[in-house]
Amino acid sequence: MGEVFVFGRDDPARTRFAVSPLWETTAALHVLLEPQQHQYHLPWLDAVRPDLDRLDLRPLLVLLPRTGWTPDFLSPAPAGPGTTIAGQLAQVRATPPEQVAREVQRSLTQRAGAPVPDAAWRLRDEPAATGALLADLLEQCWQLLIAPHWPRLRDLLDADLAFRAQTLAGYGLARVLGDLHPRARWTGRAIVIDRAPAARRHLRGAGLLLMPSVFTWPNLVAITDPPAEPTLVYPARGIAELWQPARTPHSDALARLLGQARAALLESLAEPASTHTLARRHGLAASTVSEHLAALHHARLLTRRRHRHAVMYQQSPLGAELAGEHTGNQRQPARRNQTQPTPPTGAASEVTPQTLSRA
Repeated sequence: MGEVFVFGRDDPARTRFAVSPLWETTAALHVLLEPQQHQYHLPWLDAVRPDLDRLDLRPLLVLLPRTGWTPDFLSPAPAGPGTTIAGQLAQVRATPPEQVAREVQRSLTQRAGAPVPDAAWRLRDEPAATGALLADLLEQCWQLLIAPHWPRLRDLLDADLAFRAQTLAGYGLARVLGDLHPRARWTGRAIVIDRAPAARRHLRGAGLLLMPSVFTWPNLVAITDPPAEPTLVYPARGIAELWQPARTPHSDALARLLGQARAALLESLAEPASTHTLARRHGLAASTVSEHLAALHHARLLTRRRHRHAVMYQQSPLGAELAGEHTGNQRQPARRNQTQPTPPTGAASEVTPQTLSRA
């Protein structure tokens, strides 16, 4: 079913962006279950497979139906830009037992597919123990599956937030709300998620939380039921370059002109990035990246500016023209979410609850 978020007079002023470490953790579990739907994340999946045998995820996986309802208390809304995984896990552990029982009951009954195992109903019948168990499992998932990759993930999420802030400053909130996802459009009074039939949700002064996500790609997720804060989770920009730098049919030609490393750096700087972000993205030492960036800047192919404690690099008009000539198409950052580039090839072997957990 589609959703319509109807804004009142005060809702635009109360609309905010935030990043949720715990949302990324639960969304990553969906990638484990349905890798064929998330092929950009196959390099990550290959990296974490050795750790999967250390986790018994059955209590979590049974509450993450492919088609159905997932308990909201598993990913509480981030309070602000300083939200940490520790703070969110504390919120999960503090969830009232009656809310745990109610949401587990709904998750076990509102779903498609095969009936849930009989043992799953113990999660509803022992809500206090269930809340503690699920929080512990989420913490283990974070430590093994997400934390080693969090700097790279956070770079991408922060870049998305910076782009939205720049769009807001230059074009206003209407452009921001209209450019979140191809399936979401702004009518002037509401965000409409195109799928019929659609349920209308009047925000009534609560505002809307907008969360970029890495592992949600390519989907759009609406959270609407109280006591959860009204939330729209959308795919962060730049997923194609998250785990491996994106190449084009003309990358080799650009590499012959500039050298492979400098060509790859120039191509990936259609949007601003810092030295350390580029080092993680390309698997290079920060000192090496710094040397290449200095050469590209000296050749007037890059601009640089300070943002907080980092220096951000981006293609100059000359650099964008050079990269555009070799990619065959000028990049259009404001519309990247409206086209889906081809995901990397590779076998997307499905991970089932049986393969994720110990017998």
